[in-house]
Amino acid sequence: MTIEQEIKIFKKGITELIRESDLLVRLKESRREKKPLRIKYGVDPSAPDIHLGHTIPLEKLRQLQGLGHQIIFVIGDFTAQIGDPSGSFKKRKQLSEKEVRQNSETYCSQIFKVLDEKKTEVVFNSKWLSKMNLKDFLRLSSYSTVAQMLARADFKERFNKNVDISIMEFFYPLLQGYDSVFLKSDVEIGGTDQKFNLLLGRELQQNYQQKPQVIITMPLLTGTDGVRKMSKSFDNAVGINEPANDIYGKLMSLSDAAASLYLNIFTPLFSWKFPFSQIDSKQKKTELAKKIVQQCYDKKTSEHISQEFERIFREKIVPSKIPCFEIPSKEERIWIVQLLQLTKLAKSGGEARRLIKGGAVFINNIKCQDVNLEVCEKQGILKVGRKFCRYILEKI
Repeated sequence: MTIEQEIKIFKKGITELIRESDLLVRLKESRREKKPLRIKYGVDPSAPDIHLGHTIPLEKLRQLQGLGHQIIFVIGDFTAQIGDPSGSFKKRKQLSEKEVRQNSETYCSQIFKVLDEKKTEVVFNSKWLSKMNLKDFLRLSSYSTVAQMLARADFKERFNKNVDISIMEFFYPLLQGYDSVFLKSDVEIGGTDQKFNLLLGRELQQNYQQKPQVIITMPLLTGTDGVRKMSKSFDNAVGINEPANDIYGKLMSLSDAAASLYLNIFTPLFSWKFPFSQIDSKQKKTELAKKIVQQCYDKKTSEHISQEFERIFREKIVPSKIPCFEIPSKEERIWIVQLLQLTKLAKSGGEARRLIKGGAVFINNIKCQDVNLEVCEKQGILKVGRKFCRYILEKI
């Protein structure tokens, strides 16, 4: 493989490369010295599960593993206790050491659904950050300015709206950047919302007399609400460790616009050959759901779930065993949003509204798209995606 062909793989499915000329130099050195590039990707364990949005950079890392390069997966157990301010317009919740430790435990088993464990080095940034003394920390802080931090869109907006910004939040990008210094990374991959942090890491490496890392940014995946980026904190994520039928159901409940966006992002990364531009919206969702379940599980599971979903959807069959909820009510009717929450088909009112607007909610096989609906039937069957339940209203 020529270097030009290798660069083409590096650029596949990405948003931005900073800078291609630097990458060319690094690849030439790698070949000359017969030493793989050190490619860094970091995740803060702010939630116990890795979601579908994480698979975008993970898939890119898998491609680069195939080229023979060394992947360094950084679990930010130290930085997670601060909270990444990127893309946030309010203070993030600080996590305790116990919460971070518990969340970290599940990460390795999940990332190896995508990455080759034998070619991946997993490190925790508390190993070096917790050992920094005050002198080291002051030196690090001298390489950035308040003006530089306030130039960030998220900090700038908060400052202009008089929303508090803690000094500790200013330190987050510096600490993430120092990870690159400690690890001597050649390349760092992150989402587009991480660009400021990645650039700062590149700058810090130069301050510490290292060659600046190449930066690759990947597109952000919109959550199932079709509005904000996918995040557990927004309750709009699809966890890769969720049951296969839940993954399938969530993807089938996407809006047409969100499904098209997912396909545009995943198709070049996974080299899907299906002619998505030639099929209707329902077929797009079906193929998307099948392929994602196959990525998270296997082809047999994907085909089985797809067939069962289609059978239930087409024949309007209700599974023989479904949970039953007896709902105490002072009135003879109940708000649909509240009903979805009480029957555990929605975790929040926001999710319930999204599911209703997206056409994923059925009452006795009739689609419900009115978020203000007052359900009068004393009992019935609710269906959301592939989830069913029976409800009974009991007057109290």
